[in-house]
Amino acid sequence: MERQEQTAPDTVLTRIGQVVMLHHAGDREEARHRFLELWAEIGEHGDPLHRCTLAHYLADTQDDPGDELAWDLRALTAAEEISADGLPSGEAVRAFYPSLHLNLADDYLRLGRYDAARTHLRRARRTAAALAHDRYGDGVWAAIERLESRLGEGGGATWTPFRQRP
Repeated sequence: MERQEQTAPDTVLTRIGQVVMLHHAGDREEARHRFLELWAEIGEHGDPLHRCTLAHYLADTQDDPGDELAWDLRALTAAEEISADGLPSGEAVRAFYPSLHLNLADDYLRLGRYDAARTHLRRARRTAAALAHDRYGDGVWAAIERLESRLGEGGGATWTPFRQRP
């Protein structure tokens, strides 16, 4: 029984990953449907890593920016729960923060809430300082720079990442 409980989180994350692949393959509607089924299974009070991951990806399947914002806020709330409780998954979630804040900044920008967008963009920039120099980290940095440009932040002139870029 204990061994079964230990493998359950991997099973849920695997299922989330399978739906992410479906979404990336272009079936947004079916992905949204399957994500919502998973959300119903794990519930509002389920494992915070599952809620964070699922809400983060579910947000990307929304048609309405307000709905996308609601899911992104759920993801951030779950991530903060993990961090506050000192759960073992906290290290994994720490690398998720830049993307969570970046998505919120984009949501707020599309909703015309520029101050909130700038606040989350600053948080994305601050939390991205800990990212590795890899495909994920470089992608997040590039997305931050694009959003800075859209917001007229001019971040490139006032902010330098912790590493040298090729």
